[in-house]
Amino acid sequence: MAVATFAAIDVGSYELELTIYEISPKKGIAQLNRVRKVIGLGRDTYDRGIISYDRVDEMCKLLSKFKGVMAEFQVDGYKAYGTSAIREAENREVVLDQIKVRTGLEVEVLSNSEQRFLCYKAIAAKENEFNNIIQKGTAIAEVGSGSMQISVFDKDALVTTQNLQLGALRIHQILAKTGGTNSDKKQIIQELIDNDIQTFKKLFLKEREVKNIIATGVCALYMGRGAHADKQRISVQEFQEFYQALRDMSEEQIAEKYDIPAEFVALIVPGAMVYKKLIEITGAEMVWLPGVRLGDGIAAEYAEQKKLLRFPHDFSQDILVAARNIAKRYMSDKEHSAILEKNVLNIFDSMRKYHGLGKRERLLLQISTILHDCGKYISMRTPGECAYNIIMSTEIIGVSHKEREIIANVVKYNTMEFDYTADSYTLNKDMRIIIAKLTAILKIGNAMDRSHKQKFKDIRVSIKDQQMFLTTDSSENIMLEESLFKQKADFFEEVYGIRPVLRKKKGI
Repeated sequence: MAVATFAAIDVGSYELELTIYEISPKKGIAQLNRVRKVIGLGRDTYDRGIISYDRVDEMCKLLSKFKGVMAEFQVDGYKAYGTSAIREAENREVVLDQIKVRTGLEVEVLSNSEQRFLCYKAIAAKENEFNNIIQKGTAIAEVGSGSMQISVFDKDALVTTQNLQLGALRIHQILAKTGGTNSDKKQIIQELIDNDIQTFKKLFLKEREVKNIIATGVCALYMGRGAHADKQRISVQEFQEFYQALRDMSEEQIAEKYDIPAEFVALIVPGAMVYKKLIEITGAEMVWLPGVRLGDGIAAEYAEQKKLLRFPHDFSQDILVAARNIAKRYMSDKEHSAILEKNVLNIFDSMRKYHGLGKRERLLLQISTILHDCGKYISMRTPGECAYNIIMSTEIIGVSHKEREIIANVVKYNTMEFDYTADSYTLNKDMRIIIAKLTAILKIGNAMDRSHKQKFKDIRVSIKDQQMFLTTDSSENIMLEESLFKQKADFFEEVYGIRPVLRKKKGI
């Protein structure tokens, strides 16, 4: 397919948005049409915990109109994603079912890490600007309606990404419940923001230098109209001048001066205050406003999956770097993890025709290997259970909630007896099979470095007559490893029907 017409639907916390794109290897991703309508799902979710029937009815009518626009453009494919308002709603499943029944559209719910990763892909699609900027310390700051995500790059590597409950609509809803003057409310916002961002700096920035901020999200889009709309890059001084002008105006004055729709004005001041505080604590010198939206990231992902476009930036490496930073936080054994990762991936690659898994499962195994030891930071007695809790409580950018469950279970069962029936309500059949296959590989890989002395630096894997031979040139005593390996080999054989055998090269 040389050219594709694609529709991205963003069921956001504050608005519904449909964007039609034309994607081709020659011209890249070009926007053909965009339709937006404020609906405010987040007002229901953040206030009451559920989305009301009236709001669902309004949403379904809008989505039906979107479907008509998609038919006009004869789209080749579409993706519809819900974000925090649907993700956090207690009646989420009912809402999604109503959408499917009434419109025929399938809306998938993004985890926070998936949502931010898509926006990150949209930024990275502007490859020249993006690659130049992240050569110096850079923070991607997305202030959305429900939350804020801060992802920090240092010398082209993603070093941390964290989610803070500082979404503009969420802040606005908190203020709506408080009394006092406008001045009092701004003081409340300031205190709320100061506490969370200062905590982020203390835990994750420390002495790290941040020269640039890439601002994304609905607040940044409208902020750009005021802070020198003719420029994507603005200095900190230009931003400060815009902020001072902004805080001295009423909402009506802001809407008129900057041509911002009245329904969005309430989000601008809280969003600008969040960015101002981030600039202060990082000492950043420049703000880049790339003007990307979630739909742009959805289109970039589609183009990548359909092989219509190739991005020079390796996104899987960002996921792995994020995992390594989590492992570092919990003081995992770096040398042990490195040799384990090498050996485990060697086994996985040698068994392709036996496990039937793909590149994504390989990545999940690699992440599991990196994080397999993190539970020891909490307890040496129950490291598997502790690691499970750490992983399920820690977002990994670009990894969905279900994938995180797979990783957490693989790590848990690395040191525990595998339970085929556990978590049967949260894990479907396919997930349990993947967990069993990856766990079997991790168990024998980990047994090969039980002493943490990296005796198996190079192994050769060969499979013959229902046996998998793992041969090493090591001249060291491997009796400890052989003993544990035999115990773990039983489960591997149970899963694959192949018996792993550990052996030293003859003459050594």
